[in-house]
Parts: sequence; structure tokens; C-alpha cells
Amino acid sequence: MRRLLPLISSHPGGRSAMTCRYRCGDACFHEVPNTSGNAYLGDVVAEALSRRSLLRAGAVVTVAAAAGATATGQAPQARAAAPAGTAGAADRAGQAANRAARGLRFPLVGPNTTDAVTVPEGYAKNILIRWGDPILRGAPAFDPDRQSAKAQAGQFGYNNDYMAVLDVPGERGRQLLVINHEYTDEQLMFAHYDPDDPTREQAEIGWAAHGLSVLVAAEERRSGKLTAVPRHRLNRRITATTPFEVTGPAAGSKLLRTSADPTGTRILGTLNNCGGGITPWGTVLSGEENVNQYFANGGSVTDPETAARLKRYGITGGASERKWERFDRRFDVAREPNESNRFGWVVEIDPYDPDSTPRKLTALGRFKHEAAEPRLTDDGRPVLYMGDDERFDYFYKFVSAKRMMRGTGSAAREHNRTLLDEGTLYVAKFTGDSPAGEIDGSGKLPEDGRFDGTGEWIPLASGDTSYVEGMTAEEVYVFTRIAADKAGATKMDRPEDVEPSPRTGRVYVALTNNTDRGKPGKAGADEVNPRNGNKHGQVLELAERRDDPAAKRFSWRLFLVCGDPEDPATYFGGFPKEHVSPISCPDNITFDAYGNLWISTDGNALGSHDGLFGVATAGERRGEVRQFLTVPKGAETCGPVVQDKRVLVAVQHPGEVDGASVEKPASTWPDGPGTLVRPSVVTVWRRDGRDIGV
Repeated sequence: MRRLLPLISSHPGGRSAMTCRYRCGDACFHEVPNTSGNAYLGDVVAEALSRRSLLRAGAVVTVAAAAGATATGQAPQARAAAPAGTAGAADRAGQAANRAARGLRFPLVGPNTTDAVTVPEGYAKNILIRWGDPILRGAPAFDPDRQSAKAQAGQFGYNNDYMAVLDVPGERGRQLLVINHEYTDEQLMFAHYDPDDPTREQAEIGWAAHGLSVLVAAEERRSGKLTAVPRHRLNRRITATTPFEVTGPAAGSKLLRTSADPTGTRILGTLNNCGGGITPWGTVLSGEENVNQYFANGGSVTDPETAARLKRYGITGGASERKWERFDRRFDVAREPNESNRFGWVVEIDPYDPDSTPRKLTALGRFKHEAAEPRLTDDGRPVLYMGDDERFDYFYKFVSAKRMMRGTGSAAREHNRTLLDEGTLYVAKFTGDSPAGEIDGSGKLPEDGRFDGTGEWIPLASGDTSYVEGMTAEEVYVFTRIAADKAGATKMDRPEDVEPSPRTGRVYVALTNNTDRGKPGKAGADEVNPRNGNKHGQVLELAERRDDPAAKRFSWRLFLVCGDPEDPATYFGGFPKEHVSPISCPDNITFDAYGNLWISTDGNALGSHDGLFGVATAGERRGEVRQFLTVPKGAETCGPVVQDKRVLVAVQHPGEVDGASVEKPASTWPDGPGTLVRPSVVTVWRRDGRDIGV
């Protein structure tokens, strides 16, 4: 039997310490912000309703048979020829690929540590855009030795993450990309950077490198290749100093007022943008995630209530990593205690109007937003699903009170821009259906052969009404984590990206990892988070009752329990484990036209670089994970978009390896030796011009 793949590092989740330092402010080395005593699934199993009766109420029942067959030892004979971790002779001959689900019929890319974007045989790739490439009129070409804040404000930002792709009206062969920029790594941006004494110019370049880029790209007719179109009329940069309008029930709250904005309705900039979504009315949403790391001196705040609120959001200690508080007082919570309350929201932008003011949507609550993916109810009301990317934090949804107006006229646009300002904010409570004794922290399946159960959506607030005892509605929106603590929500293993299936309505949630689960004084395993010391994460599948996005109850099951297939503590939707690609730390997810789920990874703890994987969610191939690409050394795979003719990925933080710097690069991607490593967006297509994976 093949030995388990080695761990790539001892750092939690497989990330480098450098990535943790700049991306999330070393969150995994700080105290877990959630110290509430909420119940865990293993403690509330006795309250569970019958699994069979509730599964019949949701779409999950349609896939029960395949998983059940595997659980009872009656799995169908595998027909994918390659063993896990290799391409295999049969796969090279195309036999296994031809038997895969439609949309996933490509030669496997095996785990590797190549300093490149590695794609399947028969596929090609190009760099669509790099950090620093000019996108606005007047912006200069990138010069690593002559960077400036003015130049960066007109150039593509740093550390590309979520991507939305839309059509350009009236311009055939053009696509409009909205790409956010999560964070900056000054050690890889500036030569001779001194983290203890950054300059004002370096700080201002960092402000300009955050935010979002709106970019038009041109399609090549005979392939799926995309090429950036600089200086297009729709191109735009949104940065950490761009004015935002505050909307929704907390707009104008005293909790959002500062000396620079005594109205609490206008905020400068957006920070640490991660997952997002596209609304049915054509705007783009982006979640502000690890915003706590930008704010200094939380430890010096003396008011006990303010200090407790800051601590719950991870704002403690003294100086910040980037020292921005030296150049702008708003980043010093001792001087501006409300400024941090103005970050951690979902933002909405209109990519078709470069002059529009982007908005921060307070009705969706404030936490480490990883995603904001919408569905519509049968009567046309948008519903958004959102994860809070923190160990032991929660999963949320928002149900709008208004129906969407069809059309693109001014009346429809004006109405639809209010849809996410009125509605009800909920948090999820999960219940397992197995006896607590069967969930032992090892990842072993319980007696019924699956990790599954039921759940309920607990209302937190609606408009001016709070459903949380002791908190006003404004407090619920601004301090949503505290409200969810009080409501008794279920603590999860870092809920990251969320994606409803456009075919089935089932909602998929990437739970990336949680190495703290089961540690002394920390929560142990439960049925939805079944492994202690969880290095590899899992993917949750949720079905709303009667497939109604506005339902108050749901059923759930774990679709994937990730890791090395040779490890008994893994599960792949019931598919034979010897014929799947190893996958670790699921992060961003998306769907293709065939209903397959595509998963990008962050912090692969199995000895390979991070990658992009496709997995069938239905049929006899359900759970068959197939690796499509890998990214360069130190990089993370972000923002995947899977279209008929192309796959796009955002290659984030390449070369971000412990000890790396401009002077000592760990990667030479994308432009080779002697050049600065640069986060970039990559397009992949088939050389023969046919659709992806068919």
C-alpha cells in the first residue's frame, strides 16, 4: 500500500508562516476570538430528527444511494484507471479521462512541486494580467524600482483573489472581469524593505494595491485565450482610499461614526477582499475578510465593552504588521475606536458604471466575509449565503424582503440596488444524527455510513428589529459574531467559499481546516467537523427544506472529507478512494455548465503545490475528484472561473515562502530569473479549440 503523502510543513494548514503573517495577521497563532460556550453537534445529537424523514424533504436524498452503497461495502467497481497521486498509463491513453463525468474528461495533473502553472496534456495557458500591469489611462508600465502610489492606483493590484466574469454589452468577443486584491506582502514588493520602519510611500502603495480591479479582456476566436485590454472605458481601480457609501439598517449608526465621518455613512476604502459573488441584477459582491490585522493598539483600549468587542474581532496588541497607523490615524483604534467597525462588510460595485460609488452593505452583517453567493426564491427575492473564515466561527444567510425587478432600465437598476438593504439575517445551527460516541475525532464514518443531519436558520435581525436578547439591531449588524454567539450557532472549521449549485439548488461550503479542533480547552470533533487536528478540511453539502432558499430548516451531509485517499479518515462522496486525486484545504469553489464542482486549494498539507480540482456532484461518478492544475511555489489557487472554452485562476502570493524577499526570491514565476515574482491571473484552454473537459 502506498504510504501517506508527507506534510509540506509544520505550519497549520500547510501555509508558510510568511503567508500567515501578511494575509491574516498570524491568526492561527493568536487566541481563537470565539470563546463562547455554544453547544457542539456531538452534544445536541439527542435533539436530532429522523435523518430519513428530513432527507426526503431536501435534494440531498437524490444522492443517498451512491454514498450508501460505498458505506456498506458494495461500491461499484472503479473505472478511473489512475491511482491517486499519479497520472497513470491508462489516463495518459485517455481511457480514464473518457470515463469521467462530462466536463471533467481531461488528463490528470499529478501532485508536484514545479515552479509553474502545470496544466493537463493538450492544454495551453497564458498570463492574462500581472500585478502592476497598467489598466487605466495614463498609468505607466510596471517598474519594480520606481513604484509609486500614483502609478499603482492605475495599475493592476496585488494578490488577486476572487474573480467575476461578465459580458460587455455591445462588444462581441470582450469580457468584463472584476478581480479583488486581498492583501499585500511588502517583503516581496519592495527591495530592502524594513518591516520595522516602512516609509509613507510604501504604505500608500500598499493602500493602492488593495481593493479591486475592473478590467476588460479580449477573447481569441479560435481558442479560449484572453488578453487584457488596458485603458478600456470600463476599466477601473478601487483602492483603500476610494469613497464608499454605507447602506442598510446600520448606516449612520453611532457605532460607525468617526472624527473624519461624523455621519457614519461614508467610508474610505475596502481591505482584505476575499470571496464574492455576482448578483442576478449584474452587480458584483466582494467580502472583506481579515481586516483586523490592519488596526493597531487594540490592547491599549481601556473601555471594557469596546475592548471585548475588539477582541472578538481579533483586534488586540500593539503596532500593526504594516504600521499604517503611523501615516493615518484611522488605523489606530486607540484614537479612532470605531474605524475598525467600518470594515468586515460585503461591498457591492456596479462594474458597468465606472463613476458609481461602491457600497458597504450593513444588512449582511459584519464578520470575516469569505463569500456572498446569491440564489433567488420562487417569488424573486435574493438569498445570500456567507461564511466567516475563522476557526470555530459561523455560517450565515440573508433573505431579502424585496423581489428583484427584471430588466436593465433605470427604474429596475434603482430598485435592485436596494435589495440587499432590507431583509433578515440568519446564522446556522447544525445537528448531527449519529450518537455522540460514534464521532471520535478520527474521521471514522459513523454506523450509518455518512456524516449528515439537519439544521435550522436562527434569525438575528431584520431591519430595526433584533432577535438577540440584550442587543439592538444596530449592534447585531455591527457585532454579528457576538450576536451569533448569543444565538447558539454551531462553531465550524473555517467556513470559506460558498456556492449554490445552479442545477440542483444544493449549497456547497468549503470548510478549509482547523488544526485547533480537539486541542486542550478547545472544542472537540462533532459530526459536521468530524476530525480533531483537522489539517485538510471538508466540503459540506446543504439542502434547504423543499428546495426553498428562504426555508428555516435544512438537511446537510459532508460531500468530501479531504486528505490523502490512503488515509481512512477521508471520504469522497462515496466514490472509490483509490481512484481520486488527493486534495487538501478546499477554499474557493465554483460550478461548470455540467454541474461539476470545481475546488481551489489554500495551504495543501500533502506535499504538493496548491491546485484546482473538479469533482462530479451527481451520477455514478459522484465524488470523483480530478486534479486540473497546480500553481507555482508558495502560491495559492484562487478565484476559479470555469467556462465552456476556458478556465481562469488567480495565482495568489507566488514565492511567499519563509525567508523569501526581493533579494532572495523563492520563485521566479511568472517571468523567469532576474524578475520580480508577481501575482497574476492565468487563462487555460484546450489546444484543439474544443470545450474544457469534454
